[in-house]
Amino acid sequence: MPSQIIIIAAITMNGYIARHSHEIISWSKDLPLFKKQTLGHPIIMGSNTKKTILNDLKGREIIVFHRSDKPKEILDKINGDICFVVGGGKTNAIFYQYATHLYITPHHLIFNKGIPLFDGEINEKKFKLINTIPYLPNEGIFQYQYKII
Repeated sequence: MPSQIIIIAAITMNGYIARHSHEIISWSKDLPLFKKQTLGHPIIMGSNTKKTILNDLKGREIIVFHRSDKPKEILDKINGDICFVVGGGKTNAIFYQYATHLYITPHHLIFNKGIPLFDGEINEKKFKLINTIPYLPNEGIFQYQYKII
């Protein structure tokens, strides 16, 4: 199992990662940062998230998670110290118990409904802010990196 399991997401100000499960995400301004951070590492995503990706994610092993899969078995098969969990909300909630870090990039949008960052029951955990990346500071786009403690 990787020593770093990082949930990474662009979110709206009210905590949504998408308007609906089939949305092609065009509002996220941090995709080049996402690419830089995930390149060379396995990424885990739900099957609905996989269907919404238009560009090939070259340089990353893509692991599509299905609800019948067992997350620990998937993580145990990963060679390497780092992997990323990239959504959707149900996949984030399922892998949350194994996560060591959370990287979130809030965007200045509010959706009146949608897919929450964690779509399911999760346990409370404490976080320590370990880094802030000023991605587009003039537009107020920062990535906040937390270690789960």
